[in-house]
Amino acid sequence: MVSQITLIVEPRGKPIRKLPKDVTVTLTSSGEELYSAIAEASGASVHRLRITKGSDRSVVPNAKSTTIKDTGLKESSIIHVKDLGPQIAWRTVFIIEYLGPLLIPALFLFPLRNLIYFNFDKPLPEPSDLQLLVCLLLTLHFLKREYETIFVHRFSNATMPARNIFKNSAHYWALAGFNIAYWVFRPDAAAASANPNPILVYAGIALFVFSELANFNAHLVLRDLRRPGTTERGIPSGFGFNWVTCPNYMFEILAWLGIYLVSQLSWSVLFFTLVGGLQMWSWAWKKEIRYRKDFGDKYKKKRTVLIAGLF
Repeated sequence: MVSQITLIVEPRGKPIRKLPKDVTVTLTSSGEELYSAIAEASGASVHRLRITKGSDRSVVPNAKSTTIKDTGLKESSIIHVKDLGPQIAWRTVFIIEYLGPLLIPALFLFPLRNLIYFNFDKPLPEPSDLQLLVCLLLTLHFLKREYETIFVHRFSNATMPARNIFKNSAHYWALAGFNIAYWVFRPDAAAASANPNPILVYAGIALFVFSELANFNAHLVLRDLRRPGTTERGIPSGFGFNWVTCPNYMFEILAWLGIYLVSQLSWSVLFFTLVGGLQMWSWAWKKEIRYRKDFGDKYKKKRTVLIAGLF
């Protein structure tokens, strides 16, 4: 006979209408089933709820793989339920994030050119071939990101707080969109030259193409570690994963360094790359720590998490 227990339910933060005072589950019930039961009873979206244990405030995972017994909850244990507020799907977040830098370069280079560079002598010169090339590389990069968002990535969390969409989008819209487009496409930019350094151009194109393909391959490896609709994790292996914890981040940075070379060393591209690189370095270390914790001796520890031989 399956053992049933009754958990005491208390709100945390703002009150949740119709939140039940208790909920009955079995020790073999999953965390996902607990979330669903409370969501159904309260009428709240399951994605808005976060359940924590009253004893130590640790989060009860909303996962099929975690049972009530695994969490340590017992008869009459107290759980706190918090309303996280309006949510937005992670896939939607990424689509919006990348849409800005996907469209902004072409807008700056063509229909908005005379308005943006109003302080230059008229008529403005036509965009150089190199500026057109940089625009093409930026467009290809973010088209790839949109494709991966829709068809490749599998997200461990279904949603995030809707208010975060502005913060998350600012990095890409401001730094990768407005910042790079304005400075690289100026009539007096280094990329506007009719005689750019060919070594920088060809080296940058080669680095960009190689890195984008390698980055895509890394994303496919990570995608295949997780079955659709699950949050399970596995140990990634394959090209780049023996060098660093997150080769997808490494190849992302290398692709941007390729654009930096093609742009004739524009500081705006380098600035975006450095800011993004620091964030990815932080994420990579957190992932390395999580791999070591989750997989123990099965995981080969990495000292270099981001750039082979450096970080």
